[in-house]
Amino acid sequence: MTVQERQATAAGLPVELNGINVIAESERKGRPRVLFWPWCASNIAVLSISYGSFFLGFGVSFWQATIAGLAGIVLSFLLVGFVSLAGKRGSAPTMVLSRAAFGVRGNALPAAASWLLLVGWETVLVALSTLATATVVAELGWSSGTGTKVAAFLVVAAVIVAVGMLGFDVIIKVQAWLTVLLAVMTVGYVALTLDEVSWSAVSALPGGSAAAVLGVLILAATSLGLGWVNTGADYSRYLPRQSCSRGVVWWTTFGGSIAPVLLVFYGILLAGSSQDLSGKIATDPVGALTTLLPTWYLVPFALVAIGGLVSGAILDIYSSGLALLTLGLRVPRWTAAGIDGVLMILGTIYLVWVASDFIGPFQAFLITLGVPIAAWCGYFLGDLALRRRDYADAELYDPRGRYGSVNVVAVGAMAVGTALGWGLVTSSADGFGWEGYLLGPFGLGGRTGSWAYANLGVLVALALGFLSAVLTAGRVRRQEAGDAARPPRWSPEHR
Repeated sequence: MTVQERQATAAGLPVELNGINVIAESERKGRPRVLFWPWCASNIAVLSISYGSFFLGFGVSFWQATIAGLAGIVLSFLLVGFVSLAGKRGSAPTMVLSRAAFGVRGNALPAAASWLLLVGWETVLVALSTLATATVVAELGWSSGTGTKVAAFLVVAAVIVAVGMLGFDVIIKVQAWLTVLLAVMTVGYVALTLDEVSWSAVSALPGGSAAAVLGVLILAATSLGLGWVNTGADYSRYLPRQSCSRGVVWWTTFGGSIAPVLLVFYGILLAGSSQDLSGKIATDPVGALTTLLPTWYLVPFALVAIGGLVSGAILDIYSSGLALLTLGLRVPRWTAAGIDGVLMILGTIYLVWVASDFIGPFQAFLITLGVPIAAWCGYFLGDLALRRRDYADAELYDPRGRYGSVNVVAVGAMAVGTALGWGLVTSSADGFGWEGYLLGPFGLGGRTGSWAYANLGVLVALALGFLSAVLTAGRVRRQEAGDAARPPRWSPEHR
């Protein structure tokens, strides 16, 4: 029985049985344009409208927020597009292909960071869905207490876990439908709230410093594309290896960035028109947007808001399951996704029913984990740029093969990049006061100076990782020449 037949008959559902194995040639299918659907659906969430308020919080003008924010979005999704090339060339998940750069065992460091980031994002998106539902119900005049939140929470979590466990083919189909539905409903939201925009108020916003503009760009990157770089190959690995490389990069970048670009632009207009709206967004980023709507559109808005968040969480839970398997957990892929679902549920309970603040911890989470992921991304892309041949499939699973057990340079670059990066970022959230320890010694004004919230550490980590890989190009040349290759002792199925 083929893998496709087993997928179609497993418990009567199309459960993907592939795990972190290299996808067989017979199973590779489709064209690069299919990548548009998962990336567009997972980033069309109306949460992007609220980012407009977050960006203006840096004290910048409308044009500064717009240019910096949109640049951060497009450039960060371009990185996702480049990472997706590895999936086409290696037909394995991102964190498995990362072993070629970091070593089979040394890759545990970026895999762990990736897993934490993905589980964190799942939790945030489910919490936002729960809070948004409660706000919509309250606007309708119904009870929005604990019972409503619990019901919304259970339904949303069940959908995310179920689709994530079913796997790739179901995800692609669900995301294609969600893209069309969410696009139509989002246009409806814009049409109904356009009269809330006050150009006189928006154009009167004072300009900010260069540090503030850079802070907007980096927050846009870490909030959107940089949060996906560690998953790019997970969705391109099913493409045939002869697929057009430019197409892979284009459809990933375009699909991921087109919706956020438009929604963030509109969000800046709305937030710049109303200080009251910006204040509400700080406590309930999605639910606050309902206050601008007529009552009859609240239910459709709830569907588009929750649908957008759910679509992003579906990709997160699928990739977090793969990252967990890469760390060495020997269970089926769908079981790993289920384990992450349990952690997501526990985290959501804390955010919704225990935590007193949302936006502070949310931004701190993005920036803090964004630093090591940026360091990994830089090194991975530098390594990928040097490669001229496809990966040696079996040796990605064998520490005695050409990729080795630990690449000390790569692990060291990620560790140093993270240490430098954390020293150049700050957060006002409780528990993160230790960050920014290098702002004073580097003459940047300390934790209260003008560069404190520019989050330079993300760029430093990314650049250091890339340069470290490029400067050690000899390792890649030896691997591709086969000088360091040894026959692998085993070739795991990892299904």
